[in-house]
Amino acid sequence: MTTELETFCTPEGGWTTGDLDRLPDDNRRRELLDGILLMPPPPRTSHQKVTARLTAALDDMSPDGYVAVHGVEVRVSNSRTFVPDGVVLRVTGDDDGHRHWFAPSEVVIAVEVVSKGTETIDRVLKPALYAQAGIPYYWRIETEGALEVVTYRIDAVNEVYTETGRWTKFVDTGEPFPINLPISRITPRVR
Repeated sequence: MTTELETFCTPEGGWTTGDLDRLPDDNRRRELLDGILLMPPPPRTSHQKVTARLTAALDDMSPDGYVAVHGVEVRVSNSRTFVPDGVVLRVTGDDDGHRHWFAPSEVVIAVEVVSKGTETIDRVLKPALYAQAGIPYYWRIETEGALEVVTYRIDAVNEVYTETGRWTKFVDTGEPFPINLPISRITPRVR
């Protein structure tokens, strides 16, 4: 009998996206950083609500040729893959809607919702890696206190993001397409 611990022993040479594809589909979020398996804990309910409301709002605003989703992988390389909290993707005619991973070249906006325990990852590590992968826009949602959306555009020459705005009432930007999003629309409702 194989125990769960044995199942998750690091393969010789490190983990690959092929190794991830062979694991059971158990709804766990798995990411790879240079062959090291990362298994972040499931997001809290408030985090999930912000993510769901944001991706629904962005999907509603997206022009033809774009779609906003959450829970999909962005495969940077065979040994590096991440699951942003949300993404806006360019869609093509051959996309059947059944894919669970996308290349960085298909991602227009990567979104991370900062939670307790992910501050450094969402504010420093992931933006650096997403910029290095060439993803044109990065949005960071700060959740401590009132929601704040911080938007970035890539400086492709230097492979870093430049801040383009801090939004506490509404996001009003023309990049990558016109977006006028009241922050209240992504704020979880109090019941």
